[in-house]
Amino acid sequence: MEVGFKYIGAGLAAIGMLGAAIGVGNIFAALLNGVARNPSVESKLMKSAFIGAGLSEALGLFAFLISLLLLFVV
Repeated sequence: MEVGFKYIGAGLAAIGMLGAAIGVGNIFAALLNGVARNPSVESKLMKSAFIGAGLSEALGLFAFLISLLLLFVV
């Protein structure tokens, strides 16, 4: 019974990676929308988009790490 809960917890922790993927998609969709409306601010928007995407991916990697820790360490 205890092993089953470990797998359920790891699966729930891996849902954070789905959130990171949706977040990155939203960031770059907003970037394309902003550049289409005003092409002169592309460089300013691009920097912000890459910073936001990096932070979002970091949260996804943290969720993946927690999932692996639950599977193999606990």
